[in-house]
Amino acid sequence: MQALETEQAPKPGESIAEYVRRLRDGLGLTQKQVALKADLHVQSLGKLERGKTTKLNRKTINGLAYALQVPGEYLESVYKGSSLEVAHAVKFCPKCWVPGTPPDALWTNVRAKFCFECGERLRNRCDSCNELITSLKHRFCPFCGQAYKLKKT
Repeated sequence: MQALETEQAPKPGESIAEYVRRLRDGLGLTQKQVALKADLHVQSLGKLERGKTTKLNRKTINGLAYALQVPGEYLESVYKGSSLEVAHAVKFCPKCWVPGTPPDALWTNVRAKFCFECGERLRNRCDSCNELITSLKHRFCPFCGQAYKLKKT
């Protein structure tokens, strides 16, 4: 399993076009098969693999991740040109987290989906713009300005 994950991981300097093509070829799939599975037009996938597409939306990234059997973070890191470590999101409980403090150690567990204290679903994306939360150093999303903490009602 580890060897398979290593093969699927993005290589340094690899473009999104090269990465998608490599994964598709590795799975032995045609562009049409991947496009159908990812809910994309075949022409869109072709443009992406030829390097003609410069913008990807969340739906496209999620669809390709599903079709190519890789975590969405892999595609996102290649698309944004960042290292894989930077692309990993920080999970936190919107009820229990105190702004300006690091996330609880229990929230960082890969399998953690809910807060062990209050049961609230853990978040790793901004509610407003859906961008990955990579740091809890500040209280607000650097992309849209939305506060991470839920307002008390």
